Formats: sequence, C-alpha cells, structure tokens
Amino acid sequence: MAFHTYAEALRDAAERFRASGVPSPEWDARLLAAELIGCGHMDIDLDAAPIPGFDIAYEGWVARRAAREPLQHILGTAWFGPLKLEVGPGVFIPRPETEVLADWGVRMLRDVAKHTALTVPASPPRVVDLCTGSGALAGYVKHEMPEAEVYAVELSDEAFSYAQRNLSRVAAEGLRLVQGDATAPATLRKLDGSVDLVLTNPPYVPETLDLEPEVYHDPHMAVFGGEDGMAIINRLVPRIAELLKPGGRVGIEHDDATSAAVQAVLHADGRFTDIAVLRDLTGTARFVTARKSVSAYSAGVQ
Repeated sequence: MAFHTYAEALRDAAERFRASGVPSPEWDARLLAAELIGCGHMDIDLDAAPIPGFDIAYEGWVARRAAREPLQHILGTAWFGPLKLEVGPGVFIPRPETEVLADWGVRMLRDVAKHTALTVPASPPRVVDLCTGSGALAGYVKHEMPEAEVYAVELSDEAFSYAQRNLSRVAAEGLRLVQGDATAPATLRKLDGSVDLVLTNPPYVPETLDLEPEVYHDPHMAVFGGEDGMAIINRLVPRIAELLKPGGRVGIEHDDATSAAVQAVLHADGRFTDIAVLRDLTGTARFVTARKSVSAYSAGVQ
C-alpha cells in the first residue's frame, strides 16, 4: 500500500495491530516507522510524504508485528535502562520491570560503599548475574558502576552469543561472561563466600499455554520454571547462599503468584535474613530481596 503521509501509514498500522490484539498499537506503529526513517519516535514529520522504499519495508514489518512477532525481534534491539541490547530468536527479551531489580542492586552497592568507606579502604564490589540471558542485569550494573567486578552466567549457546556481543559493548575489563549451569556448585566456585551482590532473573513462569503470543517467541528454557514456576529458583537459592559473603545481598525476580514461595525457600535455607518484597512500577510483588546472615557464617553454615 502506498501512503501519502506518515500519519496515514501510522493510522493504518495501528488499526491492524489493534485488530490483531497487539497491546500497544499506536506505540508499536510509531517505533517501527521511526526505525525505518532513522529518527526519534517523537520526531516523525506526520504530514511529510514517506521516503522512497518506506511503504514496502513498513508493510513487511507491520505484517510481522500483526502476526504477534515481538517488536524487539523486528527491530533487533531492546532498551534496558541506558543500554540498547541486541536481541532476537534464541534469547529472552529483557522486560522493563527488571530495571527495578537492576536499580535496586546498584543502590545497594552504593549504600554499602558509602558506609564502608568510612571504616575500611574501598575495594571493588563483586557482583554475579545468574541466568543473564542477553546480559541485561550484568551490563546495567557495570554501566552504572564501572568500578564493579561483574560476572554473568548463561547456559544457552544462543543466549550466550547475544550476551557476548552486548557485554563487549559495555566494558572491556572487569566484566566476565561464563557459560554454564547457574545452579551447579562448580560454576564460579572460586567466588564462593566473596560476592557482594547476586541478581537473577531466572526462568520462573509456571507452565501454561495461556500467555500472550509474544511470550512464546522467547526460548522455553528462559521463560518457564516448571509446573509451579519454582523449579530453577529452588535450585538457585543454595548456590546463591554459597556465593555470597556474609552480609551480601540477593535480588530474585519471580512470577506474580510466587512471592510467598520464594520467601519460603530463602527462609528454609536458613542462611538468609532481611527477606523482603520488592515491587515493580505497577505495584506488583515482582522480586524478593535478602541478605546472607552473618550469624550463619559464624556458625559455620556456608
């Protein structure tokens, strides 16, 4: 279809998206057009005639989005805080709500640094991102705290490749990506008892066929955590306890329905204190945070 103006193209795309059940039809129509034009999404001259080739390219992208292919797959990128990450088939698309966890982690590190600087020489904080996927959490922390020593762990071959490319753009030093099972005792064993902060956005969605179509474009192993959504988290908690130093912090993202279950697992482990709920920007209980108990270390439980 040939359009006389960008406004006409955006209206047509939004109508098609709305008919297909796309949750944000106008927004998606605008972002796709802006990418093709090469401008900011608020800088589109709606009354202008489209550039040569726009109609054909836009039609192809609109058809893909109307079929409920994720917007990020079409664009090839996803924003996560200040980071523009490469994404596509084979890697989990980072969600905006996870930025709350990333921000919490950075604030915890800065608070610790502020208080310890008064009593002991400052040392670089050590951070581990388990189930890193695209590298979102690790990259965010390193971007905000260049002095941090950051490790990221990912099992999937495809996701590992995306994380390599994304993290290489964040920092050349002080950021190590490791391929392996985040729940295995051998993974990062040399760091046991020395980590200041563990962040993880693991597979946590209970097995279901009732989610939005876009979710099923993400790798199954990156999304679903067994029948109750807790299969991976249950195995991660003991590993997190081993990695953390006494007083070290952890933040775990989880499903809407599993906040109590995650808290229960941390309590049952016996090595955590200050277990608390962290809510996302919609007020949903989306994360659980905790501190490794100093008393557990003193008692020889590590």
